[in-house]
Amino acid sequence: MSRTVVIAGGGTAGHVFPAIAVAQELRRLDPELEPVFVGVDDRLEATLVPEAGFRLHHIEAASIPRRLSPRLATVPFALRRSVRRCAEILREERAGAVVTFGGYVSFPVARAAWREQLPLIVHEQNAVPGLANRVAARWADTVAVTFPGSADRFRHPERTAVTGDPVREDVCGLDLEGARAEARVRLGLDPDRTTLLVFGGSQGARRINQAIIDAHERWELAGLQVLHAAGRSAYDEVAPAWAAARDAHPGPPGQVVPFIDQMADAYAAADVVLCRAGATSIAELTVLGLPSVLVPYPHATADHQAANAAALAAIGGATVVADADLDGAQLVAAVQPLLRDPEARATMARAARAFGRPDAAANLARLVLSHLGGRS
Repeated sequence: MSRTVVIAGGGTAGHVFPAIAVAQELRRLDPELEPVFVGVDDRLEATLVPEAGFRLHHIEAASIPRRLSPRLATVPFALRRSVRRCAEILREERAGAVVTFGGYVSFPVARAAWREQLPLIVHEQNAVPGLANRVAARWADTVAVTFPGSADRFRHPERTAVTGDPVREDVCGLDLEGARAEARVRLGLDPDRTTLLVFGGSQGARRINQAIIDAHERWELAGLQVLHAAGRSAYDEVAPAWAAARDAHPGPPGQVVPFIDQMADAYAAADVVLCRAGATSIAELTVLGLPSVLVPYPHATADHQAANAAALAAIGGATVVADADLDGAQLVAAVQPLLRDPEARATMARAARAFGRPDAAANLARLVLSHLGGRS
C-alpha cells in the first residue's frame, strides 16, 4: 500500500496554512507516511511549504478570468496541460490519496486524482464554497467542511463531513496568557500595555490601513498600543502615512510592519484583533479565544467572508463592521469598548473558543487515513 498523500492548496495563506497543518498531523499519526505538495512557484506555498519541511512539486496552474477576456480562450489548453502534469506527479509519487484545499491549483490536482482513480478529499474552509471546490466536489469521496451549514451548498451533501478548519501547530498549541509578555517584547512592544493587533492579509487591506491611521488621534484610552501589519505591497505607502499621523498627534505607540512571520507571537501579544474574515483567521481566533472585530472583504467570491463573520458574530464571538462603513471613527467605536472592558473581552473570548475546533487537523487527517490506499 502506498504511503504518500499528495496535497494541493495554494495562492493564499487561507489555503496553505490548513494544508500544512493537516500534513503535520498526518506525519504525527503515521510517521511512515509522506505528505507531498503540489503548488505554483511564485505563490506563498513556494516558501511556506519547504519551510515547513515538505516537498513541493511546481506546476503551471491556470487561473480562470472572472470577466470576458482574450485569455479565456487559452484556459482549456492550459488546464489540460496542468491535469496531465498532475497525473504524472501522482504516478511518480505512487500516491495513495489526494487532498485539496481550494484555489486554482487544486482543480487540476483534483481532476488528475479522478482520472487516476485515487481517493479524493476536498476541504472547504469558508461558509460559502469557492468555484474550484464546487467543481472538485463532484469527484470527491468526501468533502470536509468547516461550517455545518455548508453541506447543503454541495450537490451531494451526504458526502460531506464537518471537520473544522485546521490550524497550524504553533498557533493551536499557544498558551496566550503564558506567552503574552515575552511575545510583546519580541515584537518590540511594551509588555504592560493593552494591545490591538491589526492585519489585513499578506498584501494588506486598504480600507483597514486607512482606518487605523485615521483612528490614531481619536483614541480616548490610556495605556494602548497598536501592532499593525500593513501588508507587503502596501507598506511603502502606509509607513509614511503613519509617520505623518504621529507627527500630528501623539496617540498610542506601536509598530507598523509589512508582514508578521510569527503570527503565534502576534496573537499572544494581542488583547483584541481587527482583521478580515477569512476562514483561516477565524479558525485561529476561535481556537485561541481571541476577541475580534471583523471587517469582511466585500469582493470575496459569493461574499463568503460576510457569511464567515456572521456565523461567528451570531454566537457573540466577534463584532462585525462592514467594509463600506469602516473609517477611523467607526473603528474606534467598535474596538474601544472591548479594549476598555476586560469582562466584555472575556465574554467574547468564551464564545469564540466555543466556536473553535482545535481538533480540526486531526479530524481531517484521520479522514484522509481512512481513505488511504483505495476508495471507500
